[in-house]
Amino acid sequence: SLGRNFLFEPFGLKRFVLTDRVGWRVSPSIGMSLLAGLCLISLLDFTLGSWPYLKPNQVKEGQTKRPKKPPHIIFILTDDQGYNDIGYHSTDLRTPTLDRLAAEGVRLENYYVQPLCTPSRSQLITGRYQIHTGLQHSIIRPRQPSCLPRNLVTLPQRLQEAGYSTHMVGKWHLGFYRKDCLPTRRGFHTYFGSLTGSVDYYTYGSCDGKSLCGFDLHDGESVAWGRAGKYSTHLYTQRVRKILATHHPDHQPLFIFVSLQAVHTPLKPPKSYIYPYRSMGNVPRRKYAAMVSIVDEAVHNITYALRKYGYYRNSVIIFSSDNGAQPFTGGSNWPLRGRKGTYWEGGIRAVGFIHSPLLRHKQRVSKALLHITDWYPTLVRLAGGNMSQDQGLDGYDIWPVLSENKESPRLEILHNIDPLHRQRLGSWKAGYGLWDTAVQASIRVGDWKLLTGDPGHGDWVPPQVLTNFPGGWWNLERRTGEESKSVWLFNITADPCERNDLTAQRPEVVRKLLARLASYNQTAIPVCYPPDDPRANPDVNGGAWVPWVGDEEQEGNWIGIYYKRGRNRKRKKCRFCKMRSFFKKLNSRIMSNRI
Repeated sequence: SLGRNFLFEPFGLKRFVLTDRVGWRVSPSIGMSLLAGLCLISLLDFTLGSWPYLKPNQVKEGQTKRPKKPPHIIFILTDDQGYNDIGYHSTDLRTPTLDRLAAEGVRLENYYVQPLCTPSRSQLITGRYQIHTGLQHSIIRPRQPSCLPRNLVTLPQRLQEAGYSTHMVGKWHLGFYRKDCLPTRRGFHTYFGSLTGSVDYYTYGSCDGKSLCGFDLHDGESVAWGRAGKYSTHLYTQRVRKILATHHPDHQPLFIFVSLQAVHTPLKPPKSYIYPYRSMGNVPRRKYAAMVSIVDEAVHNITYALRKYGYYRNSVIIFSSDNGAQPFTGGSNWPLRGRKGTYWEGGIRAVGFIHSPLLRHKQRVSKALLHITDWYPTLVRLAGGNMSQDQGLDGYDIWPVLSENKESPRLEILHNIDPLHRQRLGSWKAGYGLWDTAVQASIRVGDWKLLTGDPGHGDWVPPQVLTNFPGGWWNLERRTGEESKSVWLFNITADPCERNDLTAQRPEVVRKLLARLASYNQTAIPVCYPPDDPRANPDVNGGAWVPWVGDEEQEGNWIGIYYKRGRNRKRKKCRFCKMRSFFKKLNSRIMSNRI
């Protein structure tokens, strides 16, 4: 490449001519010197090029490396998807997209949520246990004047402070009796979805009981009357793709909370998705599997849009279920014990994974102890937000666990303490004077898990049972002889299916965990579970579920006044109800004894 007129003869190079080309012959005495010089130049080039990695302000061993730019965050939350309702746990469901994303990211196999919709959502949004938000009991019902405490700063509000554009699509279920409770007032720039806990997938009708129904699909703070008719998972996916298409990935980081209604009842998937599962004998399971496949398709379309519009390389995708499945409507938590609404593992151990190009250690399975409250501090710090003002959080920053495979900072999880849910059995004596075991409570400390009071139905329900009702009802594994118990202890690491109660063998562990429950209970705030407000009736609000309390109206004092199902709903009198109940209980006892 050297010019023809450039002479190297002073440096020992002899010019020679070969036909029409000019070449150079290196003198042997100079060749070694030239080679040494080239090596020195290469060494200097490598050293200077590597200088940024040798600077003292770089990440040292033990420190966590975080993304330089705030990443785009997509959090996908499904409803009532059980532990056995995903392809990598089950052989009868087809979820190729979810399986691939989990395999390429980090699968969370020791990850916990709450047993019901509202509790899981509240802990995700606030980073706090239920005992610290007043939502310890059940869910927020459509007519209750209750919502997420307005004094708490939410996850999307913190992300807004960090410069994010925040959007929510799907199910809210955190209260809406005032406008201040709506998603657009709690940190989301835009909202499109349903405010109540369960709606029809096509008509978006939502009922509180059998007779009190109203329309529930909202765009921002307005009722979206003209959007009904399309299957909700498809409709919500379409909105997410629209957000991605109209936003520029380099101008502002994005947070989208995709809170899908699926796979909650009613089971109404489009028929074309049922056909691949036509060989399933259990019809509810067949429809449920179709709905899971639609979720998988929705995640595929969202991730495709992330790649198409330039978000993917700087994105974090989190997938999680909100609680366990209900086996009698097609879901499966097998081989775990229990179901939705219970504190057995089947009700609270969730399907979850994280997928991101920003993860340093990928393609692995994590068995680190994690909880849904951990996403709040993790995502705020990942976004470069300010955590100094968030005192009293129950969650931990788990990004080092997820990205670098470090040990989890979490050693225990308070699953809940519900003072309104008591059973007749149980006493302070059974709790060694430390705890009233009539109170429903559950805690995990290390390998140990303790339950008191009534944890809920504790059956192990294999998949594909209950092909018809009631004949298949008793084709279950049932735990008998526990009617008189009020305390359970399990080594969850060794016995994740909760088959061996160690209460009698390890009383010292029982005492320690009961003392931890008592310690947590001292920090609890009063339960907020008010009775129904008749002004919430959609018939007096234009036919839709909308806020019914004015902004100027003072807050009611509901401490000590609680919702009671029998007093809030009118029930038709039935001459044979008592007789039917008697024979049902008799049949249950007979069949349990036979099993």
